[in-house]
Amino acid sequence: MNFQYWNSEIEKMPRQDLEALQVKKLKAAVDQALKTPFYKERLTGAGIKSGDDIKTLSDLRKIPYTTKHDLRDGFPYGFLSIPKEEVVRLHASSGTTGAPTTIYFNAGDIKRWTGYVARCIYGTGCNKTDVFQNMITYGLFTGGLGFHQGGEEVGMLVIPSGSGNTTRQFRLMQDFGTTVVHATPSFLLHVESKMKEEGVSRDSIKLRKAFAGAEPYSEDTRRRIEELLKIDVYNSYGLSEMNGPGVAFECQCKSGLHLWEDGYIGEIIDPDTLEPLPDGQTGELVLTCLCREATPILRYRTRDLSSFYTDACACGRTHRRLRRITGRTDDMLIINGVNVFPSQIEEVVMAMKEVGNNYLIVLEKEGVLDRLIVKVEVGANVFMDDSRLLNALKEKIRKTLQAMITINPKVELHESGALPVSEGKAKRVQDNRPKDV
Repeated sequence: MNFQYWNSEIEKMPRQDLEALQVKKLKAAVDQALKTPFYKERLTGAGIKSGDDIKTLSDLRKIPYTTKHDLRDGFPYGFLSIPKEEVVRLHASSGTTGAPTTIYFNAGDIKRWTGYVARCIYGTGCNKTDVFQNMITYGLFTGGLGFHQGGEEVGMLVIPSGSGNTTRQFRLMQDFGTTVVHATPSFLLHVESKMKEEGVSRDSIKLRKAFAGAEPYSEDTRRRIEELLKIDVYNSYGLSEMNGPGVAFECQCKSGLHLWEDGYIGEIIDPDTLEPLPDGQTGELVLTCLCREATPILRYRTRDLSSFYTDACACGRTHRRLRRITGRTDDMLIINGVNVFPSQIEEVVMAMKEVGNNYLIVLEKEGVLDRLIVKVEVGANVFMDDSRLLNALKEKIRKTLQAMITINPKVELHESGALPVSEGKAKRVQDNRPKDV
């Protein structure tokens, strides 16, 4: 395979040199953080008065964790480390509860962020001959402008189409010869089903790659998108607290997400004990940003569950690789005392060829017990009037889920297109249980 490197010197830097660079940048990040009201109190309370108190990477553990709750308590300017007149942009988290987490950027921050996203895009084999259609929400959400500016840096023709309106998306693809798109995995599945509905032939579009992110999804979902749309799908990881997209990305090998360690320090911890876990073990990802001045954030508990690969990547990059995000610690469902992650249900459902592209997890109360209902759309080749076939499929899904999660769910089958479709992050869980129970 002919690998592409945006910055070969950095991407293939020897580990010893890369870790020395991290220490240097961490010292600067600590000094910058001490200029904020929050970290001045938090760091000095931990005995850290300047970046010189950081000697090695192991000293990172002296720094207290930062949580989303901290960021919300610091709203709006508690984490700002530069004069407000030097700020050129702000972004906010896409969360729907509580105060948003707001991140500020100066001009240098934007330039560095753009470089990391360009590194991601170029590393998948894209170049200035590509036409890039950004089918994601713009505005305060970082995914829109983040990928937009990265695509322009690579030199691609960027179409800022935004999310939704599949008819317009198809027209843009056909008119301008789109070769690469960025979207949530759920919207990519929706696009494929709408192609059939609107009579858009695969031969009429030149699409060859997609970047998928903003929501956890399984390897089976990736394979399904690739098979249905006949494209390569690359997993993207980012979060607004760490700039947005560009934190970690798959290369052409598609064997894990390279965490760009010259810009971020990653740790995996046990979410209960908060102790570090060795590479290979799954836990909560903690990130420290080394590439932003306006809003420094140290040891941020992402709540995302992942692990580091222990072997080297065939592409030659030395930056460690994260396994795909399997879920979030705060997404865990407790059903009759059993811990269940939505990703476990998706893994079962999307592996079945008879199943369509959409599903919904519903939780209700029956007396004192929780009831799990999994609503699944059937594939186009399944006839809804064949009761024997439908009953066999329901039983197959039920038994497979029960073996996976140890809970006996109720399974409902629905026609294709019957379940609600989200044009942004998919809303896969509907918890109707009384909140005071």
